[in-house]
Amino acid sequence: MTNEEILRIAMEQSALDINCNAEDFLCDHHVIVKSGVGKAARKYYEEPITCNLVSYGNNIVASVRDEYRDIVEEYIGRYQFYHCFETPDMHWLNDKLSEKRQKVCFMAEYYLPDLERLHALSCDYELKILEQPDFADLYKLEWGNALCEKRKELDVLGVGAYDSEKLIGLAGCSADCDTMWQIGVDVLPEYRRKGIAAACTSMLALEILKRGKVPFYCSAWSNIRSVRNAIKCGFIPAWVEMTAKPKEVVDPMMEVE
Repeated sequence: MTNEEILRIAMEQSALDINCNAEDFLCDHHVIVKSGVGKAARKYYEEPITCNLVSYGNNIVASVRDEYRDIVEEYIGRYQFYHCFETPDMHWLNDKLSEKRQKVCFMAEYYLPDLERLHALSCDYELKILEQPDFADLYKLEWGNALCEKRKELDVLGVGAYDSEKLIGLAGCSADCDTMWQIGVDVLPEYRRKGIAAACTSMLALEILKRGKVPFYCSAWSNIRSVRNAIKCGFIPAWVEMTAKPKEVVDPMMEVE
C-alpha cells in the first residue's frame, strides 16, 4: 500500500459516507449533493444530519438536506473554504441554521499515516497485541477513547502497555467501515509523558496495515496532546469535517452530567 492508495481509499470512503463521488474532493470548485448516509458509511454516522461539510484541502463537498441547501450554498460561497471550518465565519452558518432549529454540532480533523514517517516506537513497558476477546473487561472510563462500549462489536484489535500485570496504556481500533479502522488511545494519568501513547499507537497502526486496512486517527484541533501523538507516530492531517444536526439532538449533548 502506498500513500497515494491510502488517500484514495479515504476519499472513496468519505464519498460513501456523504453520498458523493470521490473525485468531488479534488475539484477546484465546491460540490453540493443531497444528504444521505450510505449503506457502507462509517458506523458512527447517524441520522438526522442537517448537513455535513468535508474538505480534503481543495474545496468543500457539502452533503445537505434539501430544505437547508440555500443556506449552505450561500455559506460556502461567501468565505474562503478553509475559513468555513472555524470562527468567526462559522457563526454565520450557525445563526442561519438556528432560525430553522438546527445547529453546528461536530467538528473534527482526521489523520492518515505517512508511510515514510510511520514506524514502530518503543517505550519502557511491555507491549501486547490484544484481540476482541481481550476487551471484555476493559469497557471502563479510563479506556473510553480506545474502546467504545456503545459499538463494542466493532472493537477488533488493540495494543496494550503493561507495568508488570497492570494495564497502563491502551490503543484500540474500531472497524468503522470495510476498508478503514479508527485508532483511539488512552494512558493512565500517572504514566503519561513516557512515550506510551506513541508506542501503542504506532504499533497498532502497523498491525492494521498488515491486515490490509487503512488506519486513521481523529482529533479535535484543540486537543494538543492527541495531535502531538498523531504527528509523533507518523500521521498527517488529511481531511476535516463539520456536521450540523437538529437543535433537539445537539442541546442534550451540551448538558453537564
